[in-house]
Amino acid sequence: MRFILIAAKQLEFAKTRLAPVLPVAERRELAEQMFRDVLAASLGANSADHVAVITSDAGLLAIARGAGALVIDEEFPRGLNVAVALGTSALIAQGARTICTVLSDIPLVAAEDIDQVFAAMPEGRGAVLVPSRDFSGTNIICRSPADAVPTRFGRMSLVRHLDDCRNANVPA
Repeated sequence: MRFILIAAKQLEFAKTRLAPVLPVAERRELAEQMFRDVLAASLGANSADHVAVITSDAGLLAIARGAGALVIDEEFPRGLNVAVALGTSALIAQGARTICTVLSDIPLVAAEDIDQVFAAMPEGRGAVLVPSRDFSGTNIICRSPADAVPTRFGRMSLVRHLDDCRNANVPA
């Protein structure tokens, strides 16, 4: 089975780098709207069997549930990579073979973009990495098997993901 896993921070902790220019309420609203856009794109993708959301934010869980996504309650903020690992384990237990992890704040992502990621997946074992605009980070990582390599979101994640794929002999 193919899953899309959207990982989202609690809204109160989202977009903190914008604190000098946006007040808390506006940062929360921006993060929620970006989440809604990513959720809509994910639900519109044709290549996945299911869409799941992992977050500790009760409001985002309610939005995801209302839209028909599977929800995984992180319970409390644990950090992005720990949350993705928890979500990955939960989805593997539900039969996931391939998981496409999408961050909740990717601007302008479309269903077609996610379908292209799935289309680029190698047969069998492999990974597809979608870099951030500056090619230092990772916006989307698709893995098969779903736990082929750990996620390493954060500074220089693209290089770390590529190193992990190389070390684990996972085509990327």
